[in-house]
Amino acid sequence: MICGDYHVHSVFSDGRDTLEDIAAVAYKTGMKEIGFSDHSPMIFDTDWNVRKDRMKAYRETVELIKKHYEGRLGVLCGIERDLYADRDYGELDYVIGSVHFVKKDGVFCPVDSSFEELQREVEARFAGDYLSFAEYYYDEVASLSLSKKLDIVGHFDLVTKFNEKEKYLDAESERYKKAWKCAADELIKRDVPFEINTGAISRGYRTTPYPSKEICGYIASRGGRFILSSDSHAKETLRYKFDEFGNYANGRLVDRACAYSPADPLI
Repeated sequence: MICGDYHVHSVFSDGRDTLEDIAAVAYKTGMKEIGFSDHSPMIFDTDWNVRKDRMKAYRETVELIKKHYEGRLGVLCGIERDLYADRDYGELDYVIGSVHFVKKDGVFCPVDSSFEELQREVEARFAGDYLSFAEYYYDEVASLSLSKKLDIVGHFDLVTKFNEKEKYLDAESERYKKAWKCAADELIKRDVPFEINTGAISRGYRTTPYPSKEICGYIASRGGRFILSSDSHAKETLRYKFDEFGNYANGRLVDRACAYSPADPLI
């Protein structure tokens, strides 16, 4: 039984439910710990991140929930910090490091907003070469290893979000494999877990988690660890399909909530 979930979004960013409602479901369904990780503010404006002027309210709300469930449910205040976040958020309980944009020619190109937008940006900035786009993406992912605070690697191969249906990337290409292996090698050095992220499954984009089975096997063979993550945007999808995809970890799965008390540092 997986006791915790640490990639969870609320109405403070692009989730559907309040922090209070999410915590109530976590408690009622027997979770031992819940980690909130709304999208961090960015160095440019988006419509799916916590606004800078709302960060204080976000932190204060999580603190109130912590006190309310003290002794019954562990509650952590985290953040999903994009590579192009406005700062490092080292004061929070934990940080998920993620890449949602690549920067090319001074322009921030979205990775996962929609396939149509991805097509437009790859045509405009990469001459239609999706492998070149993927190489840029994994270069950006590798640079997460330089972050001051990094506790979990978020959806490592997000660049494949639409690939199961649209088939724009050749996952067997040596160029593609070289790109993700280089990024994985850099992040393994940080000795923090990679997500096995089921969020794209719950939202209908994929039938398998991030990262791919092949990537998981590579990371595990080099001593990397994994943590199951729902990337939940609705309270009903907490711990989504955790029972089904725990085997993706090749025996390297960690479950902080069952192994540690809420006061301990994140794995």
